[in-house]
Amino acid sequence: MPSSQPKVSKRLERLIKAGICPAESASEYADELKQLADKVADADFIRRRSKFFSALADETRLRVLKLLMIREMCVCEIMVALSLTQPTASHHLNLLENAGLVKSRKEGKWVFYSIADLKTIEAMRKLNFL
Repeated sequence: MPSSQPKVSKRLERLIKAGICPAESASEYADELKQLADKVADADFIRRRSKFFSALADETRLRVLKLLMIREMCVCEIMVALSLTQPTASHHLNLLENAGLVKSRKEGKWVFYSIADLKTIEAMRKLNFL
């Protein structure tokens, strides 16, 4: 991205010269902006939230969550209820688990899934999201 850096600096310089921005130096102001972004939009926090919203951005995963709001279910039950293959069901459940929305427990050969955080799901329900 070195080629975009001079454009950004020139734009910031024009902003400063126009009196719109109280900064004196475009490079110092750019550093301040980067520090601000790191402070209010921590990359790790944003990555976790991105996983969360990506997990919700699929009709099948929303249907899985609705089922799990009723009760804990085995993978095979979810497969039958939603007409999914085992790999597809496991893929969706893995994404939901990585996002912190569901949790799993093993019982012998069986893996059961349930809602991980009822408070989050209840908040989403109150907002008519689920």
